[in-house]
Amino acid sequence: MIISQIKWSPTEFFEILGFPVYVYSLMFILAFLVGYNLVKSFFMKENVDEKYLDPLLIYLVLSVFLGARLGEVFFYQWGYYQNHLIEILLPIQESANSSILGLIDGYKFTGFRGLASHGAAIGMTIGLLIFKRKYQFKSLLWIFDRLTIPTAIGGAFVRIGNFFNSEILGKYTNNDWGVIFENRGEVLPRHPAQLYESFGYIILFIILYVLYQRVSIREKEGKLFGYFLIGLFSIRFIIEFVKESQGGIETFLPGLSTGQWLSIPFILIGIVFLFVNKKKVNY
Repeated sequence: MIISQIKWSPTEFFEILGFPVYVYSLMFILAFLVGYNLVKSFFMKENVDEKYLDPLLIYLVLSVFLGARLGEVFFYQWGYYQNHLIEILLPIQESANSSILGLIDGYKFTGFRGLASHGAAIGMTIGLLIFKRKYQFKSLLWIFDRLTIPTAIGGAFVRIGNFFNSEILGKYTNNDWGVIFENRGEVLPRHPAQLYESFGYIILFIILYVLYQRVSIREKEGKLFGYFLIGLFSIRFIIEFVKESQGGIETFLPGLSTGQWLSIPFILIGIVFLFVNKKKVNY
């Protein structure tokens, strides 16, 4: 018997010592842990000094988080956050009948539920530029090429977290199959867009990892980065067709969703790196 319909009402968090731990936050942490170990393996494979690894991770964690959070705020939800400024960088939400640890009334702890991938990409770029100014390390493109692989699998983990949060929803399937998000009070099945996107990123991760093993690809600066930008944001562009609108710039740029408009520049940049840049890595 083929299961055509899933009734989804997950537990978004569990408690440790009375403090809520959200599945979404765990997926984000898992993404960085896996990414760290992947990059470490690349350093070892290419005989790169590991003293740069920890500071690189710190710059990445901070820049990706800030970029993703601010991207969510300004690309998608400024209408809300302009009246809730304290919630931009704190994992809390205004709630009249709630209290945080009995100390802060009127708010509840929610974890960070809004992080935008386009903002993360911009934040990562800025963070690596700052990192390069401080450390005499490999070229910026060398770093980008090696970060594409952990970023792809990290994106898959984050989308699974979105699925547990029942957010970034797909459109109704208008059929008997799909996922019913019962914890949102729904009775009709939707496309599990989060899982579609996660699966796409896993495939991209495998492709990039295989390409990295080929010296002819690895020695061309920007080659892997180009494949990554085209692949990831093409996946995002396609999945947007079955996603519900998340608002944002599509309100004054009709025809495509906000996610699709923001994906187009990254795809074009990827094409430039893939077909124009021919510089070899200096080992």
